[in-house]
Amino acid sequence: MRKIFLAVVVCVASLWISLPAESKEVELLGAGATFPYPLYSKMFDVYHKQKGVKINYQAIGSGGGIRQLSNKTVDFGASDAFMGDEALAKSDKEILHVPICLGAVVVAFNVPGISEMKFTPEIIAGIYLGKIKEWNDPAIAEANPGVKLPGMKIIAVRRSDGSGTTFIFTDYLAKISKEWSEKVGRGKAVNWPAALGAKGNAGVAGMVRQLPGGIGYIELAYAVQNRMAIGSIKNKSGNFIKPSLESTSLAANIEMPADARVSVTDTASEQGYPISGFTWILVYKEQDYKGRDKEKIDAMVDLLSWMTFQGQAFVKPLHYAPLPDKAVQVSKKIIESITFKGEKVWQK
Repeated sequence: MRKIFLAVVVCVASLWISLPAESKEVELLGAGATFPYPLYSKMFDVYHKQKGVKINYQAIGSGGGIRQLSNKTVDFGASDAFMGDEALAKSDKEILHVPICLGAVVVAFNVPGISEMKFTPEIIAGIYLGKIKEWNDPAIAEANPGVKLPGMKIIAVRRSDGSGTTFIFTDYLAKISKEWSEKVGRGKAVNWPAALGAKGNAGVAGMVRQLPGGIGYIELAYAVQNRMAIGSIKNKSGNFIKPSLESTSLAANIEMPADARVSVTDTASEQGYPISGFTWILVYKEQDYKGRDKEKIDAMVDLLSWMTFQGQAFVKPLHYAPLPDKAVQVSKKIIESITFKGEKVWQK
């Protein structure tokens, strides 16, 4: 009997020793754009529940996301401004841009008693150049006949951090205003002629809400969540377009370049909203650097494919526009090009 008992103990012990240790949860680090943060929060939460991969994402602005990717302190960066040829050339490794969705940068305002307002390109540029200073300015009155405009000071608000939202907004201004193009230009951060600074889309939204007479540029989702008044903007075709999922999608009715780096501001689409833009996840094409773990690389590439396909189901409910079919195909090819030690990671 004693021999049988010892045999059972030995058997159980050997079985326990042979059991694999509990696998550690894979965690991905990302940082960058605040523009898509409401969407990314939802996507990353659902992906974690479905796949068991945790994504730690810090919404620090597009400029910060590009810096952290360049420093190789994150697995991926996120930006609403694509990197230019000069910036890409400075990188020691090839950087890919994976488009995730489209969003609208809206002009939100806080004028007591007024919930609807129309803005021409000249009005928007004039306000941010510091030339249009009061809400009853003749240019605003002409665009809004029948609206009782107050003689209230305009308080323009802009981003204080390096921002892809700022890039989209200033890219638009540089296209529609020669003076803006020559004096200020486009970029994630510019020397503003006139405006108060606030950090992040949430910061700009909060400041505009708090300041009667305030006006600022923010992502559509933030304006909707905060129930803010937003303007209709006159597009290149002469139509005043209110930002919506449909008008944002129409702005991107274009041919996509193979690297997905494209601007859709000041669209030629008759019903397209003129301050629209893609937002991208940025990764290195070759993932063999700094001793990266293959399991983590596989998870990151799977996340990108999931965001491009299954994750698009969460785009519209959060007030973003889904990728057009042409963009999906371009995104798929970019993801397929990611390698580890020269071998493709994702082949589907």
